[in-house]
Amino acid sequence: MGESATHTTGRDLNMGRDSSWLIGADITAVFLALIGQVVLTRALITEDYGIFIIALDVFATAFLVIDLGLPTILTRDGANSVSKIWPAIWRIYRIQAMCVLPFVAVAVIGVVMLVDGWQDLLPLLATCMLVALAHIFSYAPRSGLRAAGFAWIEAWTKVIERLVSMTGYLTLYFVGSTSVELYAIAFMLGAIIGLLSSLLFARQVLRSVDNDGWTKLGECWIDNRALILESLPFAITLGILPYVIRIEKFIVAGSIGVEAAALFHVAQIAWLAGLVVPQAMRAALLPILGQRRHNEEKFIKSIEKSLDLCFGLLPVGLFGGAILIQFLLPVAFPTQYTDGSLGASATDLFMILLVGWCLTLLATPSYTALQAGENPWKFTIFIGVVVIFATAMGFLLIGSMANSTTKGLYGAAIASTLSSAFLLVCSIHLAKLWIIVKQRAVEYVSSLILASITCFGFISNSALLLSGLILFVFTPRGWKALTATES
Repeated sequence: MGESATHTTGRDLNMGRDSSWLIGADITAVFLALIGQVVLTRALITEDYGIFIIALDVFATAFLVIDLGLPTILTRDGANSVSKIWPAIWRIYRIQAMCVLPFVAVAVIGVVMLVDGWQDLLPLLATCMLVALAHIFSYAPRSGLRAAGFAWIEAWTKVIERLVSMTGYLTLYFVGSTSVELYAIAFMLGAIIGLLSSLLFARQVLRSVDNDGWTKLGECWIDNRALILESLPFAITLGILPYVIRIEKFIVAGSIGVEAAALFHVAQIAWLAGLVVPQAMRAALLPILGQRRHNEEKFIKSIEKSLDLCFGLLPVGLFGGAILIQFLLPVAFPTQYTDGSLGASATDLFMILLVGWCLTLLATPSYTALQAGENPWKFTIFIGVVVIFATAMGFLLIGSMANSTTKGLYGAAIASTLSSAFLLVCSIHLAKLWIIVKQRAVEYVSSLILASITCFGFISNSALLLSGLILFVFTPRGWKALTATES
């Protein structure tokens, strides 16, 4: 990079290097999580498994507001003054602490009022609640490490977390346990150790003698009121963002049943595994765009480079995901999840979701540009509109087909993919990047058409799946973007 991304400690930011670490760690963590899901589906009855994953999703969704969007602000501004990151982490914790008790109280009251037989589920629900809180409190130190150029350390904390949970799952499985509460406790231990490791590593590399003023991070850091007002759009966004990827599963659970939701969840596991790639890219790109948002030329240059990386990774993820899932799901999961006896095959549902993954990947630059922009409310409006669209599509395609489990599940997968398409178009429009899209229209159109044909080819077991091989012409430029020493 032409300018230094750090001032006192830390390392210069680099999208290729940091993305590589985060993508590698997230893929490893998701692979371990996938093994964990295999263990859960084999150790637990379908109903217990469905309740467990729905409880985790509900608490993760409900408690995200406690985050308040503050770690996102730290990721965006942290590189401006690395010496302030460690005190900023604890400042964030002090603000978040004021929100914990009210939200926990609301959650407890909600469980008592809405869940039949909650007394029997109390240990499981309490454990899932603690898992959600541990994950939320790990965001600040991980964001601080990433903003300081230590994405590789953040990456290791994620792997450590999953290794602990996986060790617990396998231990319980081999001793013959079928208790959903014990598996939930194993997951909780991993989340807590992940939190503690991120804090210890952040303290080790970021703690320093701090004599700088808060304005070095940005004007919004002057006082807590200004900081909360700046983070408010991201806090609202975090409150509604989880519904983008979970709304279809919630509608399936309510309209068709818990067993259908469990099947859709298995299909989504593999899809979510692929989503770690755009998520890692956004995580690495956000501090870079946040630092360059006042320099239009460098801002656009970073967008262009991230697009090169997206197009280069698309065929790799497309074929890698499709081939892996074709062989892995039937072997790893019980037959009812892939033989159609529950209404559909998780493998076929995944192939539909895979088109959505391609759309989401291509939305990475425009999505992150909105997140790093001068007006954070624009990002909030963007996510809100996407959630409204996803909800409408979900009720339209799932609710109208709820009388048929098969049609309802396929409707859920199609609704998810249509929401990804809307996310791409909407983010490009709000980020005002149509000029770049027009310049690279051939790449966009060919990628989407060939990816769709390829996924249909995998579903129908036809030679059409080979059409996507043409997309590998983009890979060399993506590799160049990934290995560049400049951001």
